[in-house]
Amino acid sequence: MTKIAFHLNYLGQGGAERVVSNLANQFSREGYEVLVATEWYGEREFPLEQKVRRVHVGLRGADENKSRSVKAYLRVKYLRRFLREEKPDILIAFAHKANYRALAASVGMKVPVIISVRNNPVGLYDGTLDKMMIPLLYPRAAGCVFQTEEQRDFFPPYVQAKSRIILNPINDKYLNAPPPGQIRKAVMESGRLVGFKNQAMLIDAFMKVHEKHPDYVLEIYGGDSQDGTKEILEEKIRTYGAQSFVRLMGPSDSLELQLAEASVYAHSSDWEGMPNALLEAMALGLPVVATDCPCGGPRTVIRNGENGLLVPVGDASAMADGISRLIEDRELAARLGRNAAKIRKTANTKAIYEQWRDYISEILVSRG
Repeated sequence: MTKIAFHLNYLGQGGAERVVSNLANQFSREGYEVLVATEWYGEREFPLEQKVRRVHVGLRGADENKSRSVKAYLRVKYLRRFLREEKPDILIAFAHKANYRALAASVGMKVPVIISVRNNPVGLYDGTLDKMMIPLLYPRAAGCVFQTEEQRDFFPPYVQAKSRIILNPINDKYLNAPPPGQIRKAVMESGRLVGFKNQAMLIDAFMKVHEKHPDYVLEIYGGDSQDGTKEILEEKIRTYGAQSFVRLMGPSDSLELQLAEASVYAHSSDWEGMPNALLEAMALGLPVVATDCPCGGPRTVIRNGENGLLVPVGDASAMADGISRLIEDRELAARLGRNAAKIRKTANTKAIYEQWRDYISEILVSRG
């Protein structure tokens, strides 16, 4: 039985975490032995099935008062100990620091490592430390998974040559959701309340929409990231006097039912990797308006005017025009929604699992 280990910081309510939980559960269902090695535990985390084993490889209580450099060393040490004890056939790391830890921890071992970039590399992978770590560690990677071509093309040719582009898997509950009982006069957005998702711009845009369509409401679903965004949005809503028609709904465990009732789904991010929330909305058959944000996630899955609308980043007027267009032209909205739902065929959990499975098998065979 092939033994697969995933490594990431934790399983909280983020995009990479959702992908790992979906993949880990699917690989387990398919008969693989699966471990998930994390640095810490969060309050709200994506669930793992019973057969998937979670292992803590992060700092111990006595480590918390140690220096930053010592902590970094210990994180690699504990992950290396995990590799020695568990002997996985392959280690798959997700996201920035986890990639570095995995490659450093596996030095001198026979465990191949797949790294995975999950966000816009500009501003994240181009710092002083990154310029040292990438040429030092990335040549050791057996492979690398990207979500978009723009992500891939940021990295050196030796990384691109051994890479794959694989979309995020859409959670099955969005594929099996029952038809909505009604379509409400509501524009909806989902995702953590965090600065880069720019829900503030979406509120500005919706105020323009509301002038023409006062019977519509804006509902924003998502938990508080604790970066101050929630407070900024609440103040903006108060300033506009929009409390009755712009609502922060908080997190939800039944989004597949609530989002399905939307007239329009809006995605307002300034940058993203591959937005899970956008894929889920498309899978529900919603007409979507999305910013054409780096590193090309929306552009990868949306063909403008065919299965959704793309608008410039940060442009509240363009976002408002797109939303109003779909409110006013329900035939267009229905056509875009039907075409958007076709993503279910290419980004369902089984299809994405098979791409990962084939890539892993290719690496393991090449390593003997």
